[in-house]
Amino acid sequence: MPQQPSENTNFGVQQYGGQSQVANQAVGPGAQAIAGQISFQSLTADQRTMIHDHLSLIERLLDENRTDLPDQDSPRAELRRLREELDESAPEPGVVRRALDRLTAFAEPVAPLAAAVAALAEALPSL
Repeated sequence: MPQQPSENTNFGVQQYGGQSQVANQAVGPGAQAIAGQISFQSLTADQRTMIHDHLSLIERLLDENRTDLPDQDSPRAELRRLREELDESAPEPGVVRRALDRLTAFAEPVAPLAAAVAALAEALPSL
C-alpha cells in the first residue's frame, strides 16, 4: 500500500534561474489541471488594419519576387490560410503559428519578403 504524504508535504514547484513557460499544471494527490479555450486577445481595429497591411505587403512581395522563390505556389497557399484564420473572430493560435512558420521558411530566400513576414509576426499578439 502506498504511503500517504503527511499534511505538511509541499507539492509546489520550484525553479531557480532560466526561463519557463508553464501551461496547465497540477501537483499533488488528486490534483487536476483544466484548461479553458486558448485564443488571441481581441484585436483592435488598428491592429486588424496593421495586420492586413502586412498581409497585403507580403502578397505584393510574393508577386514581385515570384521567380526568386523555389516554390511559387505554396507560399501563396500559406498566406491564404493565414489570412483566412486571422479573419476568424477567434483565430486559433496553433493554426496561425504553423502557417506563419511555413510562410517564414518559404520567404527566407528573399530578404524583403522575409523581413515583411517577420514584421507580421511581431504585429500578431499572443502567439
